Amino acid sequence: MRKKRILGLLAVAATAFLLVGCGKSSSSKTTTITVGASAVPHAEILKHIQPELKKEGVNLKVKVFQDYVLPNKALASKELDANYFQHVPFLDNWNKENNGTLVSAGAVHLEPIGVFSKKVKNLKDLKDGATVLVSSNVADYGRVLTLFKDAGLITLKPGTDITSAKFSDIATNKKHLVFKHSYEAKLMPQFYKNNEGDAVVINANYAVQAGLDPRKDAIALEKSDSPYANIVAVRKGDKNKPAIKKLMKALRSKSTQTWIKNHYKGAILPVASTN
Repeated sequence: MRKKRILGLLAVAATAFLLVGCGKSSSSKTTTITVGASAVPHAEILKHIQPELKKEGVNLKVKVFQDYVLPNKALASKELDANYFQHVPFLDNWNKENNGTLVSAGAVHLEPIGVFSKKVKNLKDLKDGATVLVSSNVADYGRVLTLFKDAGLITLKPGTDITSAKFSDIATNKKHLVFKHSYEAKLMPQFYKNNEGDAVVINANYAVQAGLDPRKDAIALEKSDSPYANIVAVRKGDKNKPAIKKLMKALRSKSTQTWIKNHYKGAILPVASTN
């Protein structure tokens, strides 16, 4: 009897060991990916989908960056698995200047760029010779020029590609506006709050982060059909990795896109949906 009891206990122990072993095997299937992102709204959106990805076996880590310079460098050097902060023209420009091969895994949302001013309430009301402060982000110049062109304040040289346009492409400038574009993008809200310049161009993510509402505070705002939607970037060849595909499915899902629209009250616009 005693021998049978011992054998029974050993059987129970062995079963428990196997169950623990199975548990370890299951957890080992979890894939961890690190995605670099701007604080607002990118990191917030990524954190929103973390629970959903966890159910799909993806442990999503978010690394926040405060500028537009380092995220692509970190991705290219394999410190990140993906990044989420830029649009395609910015990525194309970075690849060109750095001999890079980063690619888009898909678009998620649009951060409409806007013109803010404490001196006028309409872009057309800017005075002759007014100073407009713009960031040094070359990839956004076409967006800025479009706002002023649509307001009838400037025209562009024939044949200008708006996605690669620069201020040197201005053909006519009837109010002799002075565009100063040598500032870091993250500094633009502070220039506006300090009432510097006659108008300041601010990206929506930095505007929202500074407590501004682009829909109400901007005197001119980019339209929703803009080609400058924000994307997730990855290294060439990584777009079809299972974890990246799950990341994109979660970001582009109808529920996430609805959350973006409601959470940011229209200041950040969803641009894609996969279900």
